[in-house]
Amino acid sequence: MIEDEQFFVDKLQLRDIKPTATRLLILRTMYRGDETVSLPQLERLLPTVDKSTISRTLSIFLLHRLIHVVDDGSGSLKYNVCSDDCDCGVEDEHTHFYCEQCHRTFCLKRIHVPIVNLPDGFRLNSINYVVKGLCPECVDKNEARKR
Repeated sequence: MIEDEQFFVDKLQLRDIKPTATRLLILRTMYRGDETVSLPQLERLLPTVDKSTISRTLSIFLLHRLIHVVDDGSGSLKYNVCSDDCDCGVEDEHTHFYCEQCHRTFCLKRIHVPIVNLPDGFRLNSINYVVKGLCPECVDKNEARKR
């Protein structure tokens, strides 16, 4: 976990977002490495922050491309903090992994989505590529139960 407040201030400033105390708190809570976080999770993790404030902050983060949204098919959108060099363009799209046992979703940033050649007249704006199965933690738990 990153403890340096300046790290989060710099991430906000890089995307031209004013670093308020609430935005810093939400960003710090969202920063989970490759694991995504949903709005309901944020609301549980931040009980002192108003739900509408969290929603507005997510909208600002999305608008400024600080975070990206993942629709993993679970019925709840998930969010992950983008790397500093990400512009959230199609070329930045990567694979997401949804664990069917623990229901967590991970960004697999090193695995880019397959190239999709669309017919003439179609224009690609975004790609949502989700692979489903068991995460390493759940695989280990299942193996331990078998022993």
